Amino acid sequence: MAFARRLVGECAHMVLVARRKEVLMELSDELRSANPSLKVTVLAHDLATETGRARVIQHLDELPAGKTLLINNAGLGDYGEYQSSAPERNHQMLHVNVLAVAELTRALLPRMVEQGGGIINIASLAADLFIPDFAIYAASKAFVASFSEAIRLEVRKAGVPVVAVCPGPVHTGFGDVARRSGCTNGYSSFKKWVYTSVPTVVNGALEALAQNKPRFYPSRRIRLIGWVLRNTPLGLMRLIMGMRPRKVEAIQK
Repeated sequence: MAFARRLVGECAHMVLVARRKEVLMELSDELRSANPSLKVTVLAHDLATETGRARVIQHLDELPAGKTLLINNAGLGDYGEYQSSAPERNHQMLHVNVLAVAELTRALLPRMVEQGGGIINIASLAADLFIPDFAIYAASKAFVASFSEAIRLEVRKAGVPVVAVCPGPVHTGFGDVARRSGCTNGYSSFKKWVYTSVPTVVNGALEALAQNKPRFYPSRRIRLIGWVLRNTPLGLMRLIMGMRPRKVEAIQK
């Protein structure tokens, strides 16, 4: 939603994809009010399902010619031990965080190479980590970052920029959704100074895309943490993550 609001004056046609149609319709009305000439298409489909992704891709294949900006911003998390995770939730995370990114990129990349455009993939600072109690989420974001780097090299001669955005925790509703019932909210356990504002992520991501940067870590603190993570020996990182405070204990009633 934040990306859509930021780009409302710079697009001729915007395609909004999410599960909840009522939310998308409200956003569509808001965007058209801000820019009456903007064409907004609402696709209320669940990217966690093969049918939902197929319907979105079918519509994308019918878009008129022109430059295309793809923002893979959908993401799911699940905070808790993997051994007690719900298989269906794991399935949804992998489909949204991994398959949707790969399939939507594949659907639009050929037209970008021919007509211009760019890709913003929302990864995470977690892409540089293996995180107990956040195992699938961190692994899926590692995929997003690695995938983005590889695709970027493939299409760089065509002039199509691809950036992996790697924020730390951001003030959105993600943490509430990721928290399991009966457990403390592990996502909010990060120190407050690590949080990044939504405008910082959105504006920085668009600027990074314009500058053709491979990755974007919003804020100096996040960039520093990312640099430390990437340069910490694996053995030491295992020791650190093994000592990391864990907050998945059931809340006492």
